[in-house]
Amino acid sequence: MSALRAALGAFEHPLWAVLGLAGAAVWLAIAARRPPAALAWPAWPEAEAAGARRWDLGRALALAGRAAALALVGLAAAGPVDEHRAPPLPGEGLDVVLVLDTSDSMRALDAEVDGAWRTRFELARRVVARFAEQRIAEGDRVGLVVFGETAFTQCPLTSDGRLLAAALARVTQGIAGGATALGDALVLAVKRVAPGETEAIAGGPAPLAGRVVVLLTDGRSNAGAVPPDVAAGVAVARGVRVHTVGIGSTGRVAMEPEGGAGHGLHFERHDLDADTLRAVAAATGGRFFAAHSPADLAAVYAEIDSLERVARRAPPRLYRTLHPEPFLAAAALLVALEIATARGLARRIP
Repeated sequence: MSALRAALGAFEHPLWAVLGLAGAAVWLAIAARRPPAALAWPAWPEAEAAGARRWDLGRALALAGRAAALALVGLAAAGPVDEHRAPPLPGEGLDVVLVLDTSDSMRALDAEVDGAWRTRFELARRVVARFAEQRIAEGDRVGLVVFGETAFTQCPLTSDGRLLAAALARVTQGIAGGATALGDALVLAVKRVAPGETEAIAGGPAPLAGRVVVLLTDGRSNAGAVPPDVAAGVAVARGVRVHTVGIGSTGRVAMEPEGGAGHGLHFERHDLDADTLRAVAAATGGRFFAAHSPADLAAVYAEIDSLERVARRAPPRLYRTLHPEPFLAAAALLVALEIATARGLARRIP
């Protein structure tokens, strides 16, 4: 019975009781259709030798169909339910702002995914999207800041996964210019994740556990008005923890042509400023991660995910939805087939 329950799902009422009632109904139906006692027909051996049968296959199939229909009605009466968990209410977890580098250096083709070479930007956007989806599903609020030569908020803090996914899908290579304004991006992210007393923030109350920025880049700061160390000081003053992620291989790498296919590959060197990223993370209580391959980047965000955990005051919400319709529809189909067979294909002459 437990195996049957596992296969069919959860039920509101005891499954054995309902199926027992269905079995009793089948037994009563058989007893009601049992022919009365009669005298033996003397010529039956000769008729049996000529191909006569003691039982009717059509009647047997019809009875089996009715029994199956009764069993399905019994399953529907047991109250089959779908159970699914909704994430905790926003405000029970963290506020996380993801910072994504879209500068020219992110066109480097040093990420091999599924047998094809992808740019650092394509790989980063894919991993960041997966991380954001997971954190929102667990009750956190997530925002997105994009930077290149300038920095801007692509999506404010939100608990709407579809909104953030749509915002990420609109981010393209070079959307913020070709240089790297790392300090400006970090200050903007800190402002979004930890607004001042007079600044409004959408999406619910402030989180209980803290505020986090995860900054991903592959180069060094060469634009903007705010140096990275000053931006780190702002994060410390606002109580924001910053994890920095450096992506990409070292040395000269092939670059995706700006004009698309047919323009030829060329090689450039874009060295990562690991010392600056490490210093920013250390000053704010975060960690620096280096990702030299697609597998490394996925592992980095998995580790950040494991580091930034918080106990929820309220457990995930459990929803139960009744759905007897599939069982009732199947029972009706069996009854319709039995009627069509008895009145059509296997019609009997009275």
